[in-house]
Amino acid sequence: MNAPQPQVIKMYAAREEIYPRETKGRYANIRWLCVWLTQLAFYGLAWLSWNGRQALLFDLAARKFYIFGLVLWPQDFIYLAALLIISAYLLFLATAMAGRVWCGFACPQTVYTEMFLWIERKIEGKRSARMALDKQGPSAAKYLKKTAKHLAWGALALWTGFTFVGYFTPIKTLAHEVQTLNFGPWEWFWVLFYSFATYGNAGWMREQVCKYMCPYARFQSSMFDRDTLIITYDGKRGEPRGARRRDEEANAKLGSCIDCTMCVQVCPTGIDIREGLQYECIGCAACIDACNDVMDKVGQPRGLIRYSTDHAMAENYTTAQIRAHALRPRVLIYTAILGLIVAAVCTALWFRMPLKLDVIRDRGTLGREVEDGMIENVYRLQIMNTTEQPHTYRITVKGLATLTQLTGDTVKVAATETLAYPIRLRTAHGVGQKGSNKIDIELVSIDDPSLHVREHAVFFVPR
Repeated sequence: MNAPQPQVIKMYAAREEIYPRETKGRYANIRWLCVWLTQLAFYGLAWLSWNGRQALLFDLAARKFYIFGLVLWPQDFIYLAALLIISAYLLFLATAMAGRVWCGFACPQTVYTEMFLWIERKIEGKRSARMALDKQGPSAAKYLKKTAKHLAWGALALWTGFTFVGYFTPIKTLAHEVQTLNFGPWEWFWVLFYSFATYGNAGWMREQVCKYMCPYARFQSSMFDRDTLIITYDGKRGEPRGARRRDEEANAKLGSCIDCTMCVQVCPTGIDIREGLQYECIGCAACIDACNDVMDKVGQPRGLIRYSTDHAMAENYTTAQIRAHALRPRVLIYTAILGLIVAAVCTALWFRMPLKLDVIRDRGTLGREVEDGMIENVYRLQIMNTTEQPHTYRITVKGLATLTQLTGDTVKVAATETLAYPIRLRTAHGVGQKGSNKIDIELVSIDDPSLHVREHAVFFVPR
C-alpha cells in the first residue's frame, strides 16, 4: 500500500491576471453614475470659488480649513472628528443593510479601476483582444498599444495627484507653479506619491487591493447578518447547471444556469458567485447584469443572481417581506446613533460663535503700584475672528470699582485673522481684596452685536 503523499501548502500564490468583461445593465449604469458624480465632485470642487477664495481648502500652513462658508481652526478639530464618525456610521449602516455596496459603487479603488479599465478597453480592445495581445510575442503594434495605455494612465494619475494636492495648496497657485516649474519639495512629493498610488492601485494591483490590502474586507462579516442584502446565486433554481442541448427531455432535468461562466468573466475580483458569499466579493453587481442578459437570451426569467438575503433565500420571502425584515434592531440602532450625532453637530455649528477670545496675563509682573497709588495689571488679548469679514470690537471690563482701561477700548481684526492686543488695567489702591480678584473682559462687535464673547480673568492686587 502506497504511503499518502505529503500535502504542499503554498504560503504565496503568484497573481493571475484578471480580464474583466465589460457589462451593460442597470447596475453598470449606477456604477458609472457614481463614477461621474464622485469625480465631478473631486476634480471640480478644487476649482470652485467662494467669497473670493477656494471653496474647499485645507490650508495646513495657515492652520485654517475652508469648507464653503465655514472656516474651521485647530480649536474646531472636533467638527472634523465628528465628520469622520458620521462617515463611519454611514458605512456601518450601509453595510448592515446592503453589504459591500460602498465597495462596489463608490469606493475610490473601484471608481479609479473602472476609469483605468475604460482606458484599457479603448486602447487594447475587448476582453478577448486584451488576452490575445498579452499572449502575443514582442511586436511594434503591441508595444505601441501598451505604451499608449500607460501614458494615458500616467496622465490621469498625475492629474489626480495634482488635484489632491490642490485641496491643501490653492489649486490656482499650484497651476501657476506648474507653469513656472516652481513646485516646492513637499508639493513634488505629494503629487508624485498620490499619482504613483493611483497608477499602481488602479492600473496594476486592482483586485489585490480589495482582497489583501483593504481591512474592510476582513471585518465586514461582523456587520452582516441573515437579513443583510448581498449578491446571491439561487442554487435551488440554478442547479443542476449545464449547457442546453437539442434534447428537450435532458434540458428539463437541468436548472436555469447554463454554466456560461459569464458571471465569472465580468467579476473584477475573479470569483465565482455560484460558490456562495466570499469575502473577495465587493458587491459591484456586475454578475447580476451579466446573468440577467444571459437569462433574457435563453428565455428564462431574470434574478438567478440577484440582491437578496440569507433569510429570503431560505424562506422564499417576497420583496415586501425583505423590506420589512430590513428594519431590524441593528439597523435602527445605527440609524438612531447616526441621527443623534448629526443633530448634535448641526446644533453645535448653528450656535457656534465665530469669535474667540483668550486672556493671557503678563506673568512678568502680576500686579504693580504705579503713580498716584494706582494698581496696574497687564494682559494680552488673543482675539480670533473666524468670519470672512473684518470686524471692529469694543472692549469692556467689569468686576472691580474704579477699574479703568488705559489702552484703546476698540480694536479692529481682519477677516479670518488672529490678533494679539495688549491692554493695561488700573484700579485705585485699596479697591478689591489682596491677592486675586475676578474680573470679566468682554468683546462686542460694533457692526454686528450678535458677535460677542466674554472671558473671565484675574486682577492681582499686591499684598
